[in-house]
Amino acid sequence: MAEQRYQAVLAVIGEGRTIAEVAAQWRVDRRTVHRWLARYEVEGLEGLSDRSHKPVSCPHQIPARVEALVLELRRTHRYWGARRLVLELLRRQVEPMPSESAVYRCLVRAGVVEAVTRHRRKETWKRWERGEPMELWQMDVVGGFLLADGTSVKALTGVDDHSRFCISARLMPRERTQLVCDGFAAALTTYGVPEQVLTDNGKVFTGKYCHPLVEVLFDRICRLNGVEHLLTQPRSPTTTGKIERFHRTLRTEFDTTQVFRTLQTAQGALDEWVAFYNTGRTHQSLGDVTPASRFQRPSVRPPAPERSGDEWVTRSVARNGIVCVGHQQVSVGKNYSGSACNVLVGDKLLQFWVGNELLKTVARTSTGEIRKKRAGGTAKRTQGPKWDTSTGVAM
Repeated sequence: MAEQRYQAVLAVIGEGRTIAEVAAQWRVDRRTVHRWLARYEVEGLEGLSDRSHKPVSCPHQIPARVEALVLELRRTHRYWGARRLVLELLRRQVEPMPSESAVYRCLVRAGVVEAVTRHRRKETWKRWERGEPMELWQMDVVGGFLLADGTSVKALTGVDDHSRFCISARLMPRERTQLVCDGFAAALTTYGVPEQVLTDNGKVFTGKYCHPLVEVLFDRICRLNGVEHLLTQPRSPTTTGKIERFHRTLRTEFDTTQVFRTLQTAQGALDEWVAFYNTGRTHQSLGDVTPASRFQRPSVRPPAPERSGDEWVTRSVARNGIVCVGHQQVSVGKNYSGSACNVLVGDKLLQFWVGNELLKTVARTSTGEIRKKRAGGTAKRTQGPKWDTSTGVAM
């Protein structure tokens, strides 16, 4: 290519041909021939060699020192993405501040991450969150913690739905009812009693699907302390999405692939990481604040409304969501199955309440006094952790 340019330049300089003729012969623009002549006059034959088309300067490119800092932060925190890295640069008051997309391109250039196509979030997908802390805990059991003797242990985990505060991360050799309830009791003693607890349908949490139907120790502790136990629908892990997302963070940041010498060593390391998770790690879903900043434990739990008059009856919601009062069956929803439902019996109307929520008002079809005021398993609830975890009996 340099020889062709040299021949074009000689045709103009040596042969005296016009710029237009030479440009037409070589099928280039006249400005290109002028540029070749100018480069030959200044640099000689070397000026006609191929040159890079890269711009001389790029004002919006990340400076080398900032790019080095980004890659160093990513090396020490391999689970940080572009958004978290930008947040850390803001905290360090780095100037000039790169954008999130610029940091992402920096990571791709360095081969730290692979370029992937982003998927838009489905419009039908809805995110829900409780309005206050201690309204709902999500709890589950997760495994995969390795010990040096070749065995693996599991952990009872729990997060507060509003704040993502980890209220439980207790390791146990096996998934057993007593061990799970000991961890649940420890969380209640440390942080107080929530209004509701959401779990899956594991046998350590509920006897709903046992034949015959039984009340397991976890359910008994909830009942004795006024905690409403909610269950997910079968094969619906997205219902407990927050605790599942916590498990993903736990596996990545705590690194569950590491091997611990003993269970006690693993528990100590896990407790240290949980303390950082609650107080030092910011969350995008919380507006880049820590869970501890949103987790304010109430000193006294507000008492439930008194519904002990003659006009009130209490029933337990059946598995199909039906409540039966005076031979009248009313559906309040399967998601309330197992909950204690208070019914205000009027002359013409029935009002169905679960906690402070009015579920339904229907016309009363029966007449006369309802003799049975309380159904089995709906005895008046107490407040505070008052039980023996070995038997589940209130003390």
